[in-house]
Amino acid sequence: MRTRKLGLFAAGALFVSCLVSAQDAAAPAAPVAGDAGAGTVVFFREKKMVGAAIRFKVRENGVELCKLGSGTFCAVQVPAGAHQYDVHTEAKDQLTMDVKPGETYYVVSSISMGAFAGHPKLTVTDKATFDGMKDKLKDNTGKDLKTKDDK
Repeated sequence: MRTRKLGLFAAGALFVSCLVSAQDAAAPAAPVAGDAGAGTVVFFREKKMVGAAIRFKVRENGVELCKLGSGTFCAVQVPAGAHQYDVHTEAKDQLTMDVKPGETYYVVSSISMGAFAGHPKLTVTDKATFDGMKDKLKDNTGKDLKTKDDK
């Protein structure tokens, strides 16, 4: 019986490892710098001990926009219109937003406990919430993303 439990645990660990490897394969998004028809989305995650080891990528249509770890933020310019952002570890969360030109939106990410890894969640919030944490957050905009040329 113990061997069976260890086998199930090893299979689960392998599954999570495959998910992480698959996440690393996507190409980063091209920024929409200076576009008058663009809006800005600021993704951030409060610095906390719970879930501190969990990092995940924010994606749209399989394209990496940024990577969030505990105590980080990133700002991404996107074309105006409807957008669907995805985050996942062993669980997946999606957030749909309608971005208006020239507007800035704030999205806080949180982690809840899962079987093998934390479950990320994206929630729209306000500028005051971000401003209250910004001094404690590290800017991760455009960092830790793989390009098509990375192996």
